[in-house]
Amino acid sequence: MPSKRHLIFLSDVVWFTLTAFGGAQAHVGMMLKNFVIKRKYISEAELLELNALTQILPGPSSTQTLVGIAYKVGGIRIAITTFLIWMIPSAAIMCLVAISYTALGEKEKFENILNYIQPVAVGIVGYAAFKFGRAILVSDTAYWLAGSSLVATLILRNAYAFPILILIGGIISSAIDTPPEETEMRSRLFSKINPKKIAYFIGVLLFFAGLGAVINRTSPFSLPIRLFENFYRNGIMIFGGGQVLVPFLYTEFVDMKEYLTSDQFLSGYAIQQALPGPTFSFTSFVGAITLKNAGYSVYGQVLGGLIAVLGINLPGLILVLFIVPFWNDLKKITRIKNSLSGINAVSVGFMGAAFVLLVQPLGVSLTTVALISITFLLLAFTNIKTPFLILAGIILGLFS
Repeated sequence: MPSKRHLIFLSDVVWFTLTAFGGAQAHVGMMLKNFVIKRKYISEAELLELNALTQILPGPSSTQTLVGIAYKVGGIRIAITTFLIWMIPSAAIMCLVAISYTALGEKEKFENILNYIQPVAVGIVGYAAFKFGRAILVSDTAYWLAGSSLVATLILRNAYAFPILILIGGIISSAIDTPPEETEMRSRLFSKINPKKIAYFIGVLLFFAGLGAVINRTSPFSLPIRLFENFYRNGIMIFGGGQVLVPFLYTEFVDMKEYLTSDQFLSGYAIQQALPGPTFSFTSFVGAITLKNAGYSVYGQVLGGLIAVLGINLPGLILVLFIVPFWNDLKKITRIKNSLSGINAVSVGFMGAAFVLLVQPLGVSLTTVALISITFLLLAFTNIKTPFLILAGIILGLFS
C-alpha cells in the first residue's frame, strides 16, 4: 500500500503531466521547481545528476529523469506508476487522433489547417536542430561528425545507418578526448553489472526481430510484431531525447518502409507539439496510423499505439532503473562522458537531415517558406512556446 508521501508524489506527477509543455529543457526546469524546491523529494544535486545520466543513455530524457526521481522517492512500483501517469494521457490523445485521421482528412477545413501547421512543425524541427547544434558543436571534431552524419543520412536514407553512425561518433570523440588511465575504475564498475540483465535487455530485441523474420507476412500478427521490434530498436538508438526522434522515425517509417505518408507524419508531429507531456508519445500516433493504413480495425490501431509507446520507451526505462543504483561509479568514467559529445554531434546531423527531408514533400512556396521562417525566428528570438505556434497555425487554417 503506497504511503501518504507516495500518494502526494503521484498527485504531483499528475499535475506535472498536465502542465508540462515545452520539451525536455522546460520539463527539467519544472521538475526543479515542483519536485526539488517546493516538495524536496530529492536535492538539486540529485536532479542534476539524474538529468546528466539521461544524457548518456538512449531514450526519452524527460521520462527517464522523472522515473529516476520516482525511483528515489518510492522504488520500482512508484517508478512504474509514474511512467504510466506521465505517458498515458498524451499517448491516448495521439492514438485517438490517428484513429480519427481519415474522417478528419475528408473535411476541407482540416486539410487547410494542415497546410499551415505542417510548415510550423518543420520550423520547430529546424529550430531544435539549430539550438541543439549551437550547444553541442563546440569543436572541429563535433562539426565534422555532424556534417558527415547529415550527408550520410541524406545519401543512405536507411534506418540501419543510424546505429553505425552513432557508434562511430562515440568512438571517435572518446578516443580523441579521453586520457588513457581508467582501466582500474572501469573494472570495478563492470564487476557490479549483472550480465543476465544485459542479456534480457538485448534478448528482447533479438527475440522480436527473429519472430518478425520467421512469421508469415500474411499473418495478422506479423506487422504488430515487426512494429514492436522497430520501435524497441529505435528506443535503443535514440540519444538526445525527443529532438532526435523525428529523423529516426521519418527515415524508417516514411522514407524507407512507407508505413505512413509524409503528410500524416508531419500532421501528427504538429499536433503532439501542442500537447503537454513527453514528445515520445508521438510514437502512439505513428503506431496507430501504421496499422490503420494496413487495414486493421480500431482495436488493431489501439494495439499499434500501445506497441509503439511500449517499444520506444522500454529500453530507456529499463536502462535508467538498471543504472541508477551505481550511477555514482558510472559518472566518474571520462571515456563514457566523452563519447557523448560525439554521439550528440552525430545526432545534430540527424536533425539537420530530418529538416531537409521534411521540407521536400511540402514543396517550395511563399506560404511554406514564410511559415517555416517565422516559426524559426519566433522560437529563436522570443519566449513564445511551441503550443502557441501550433495554435496560431490552426487559427490561420480555420480563417484563411
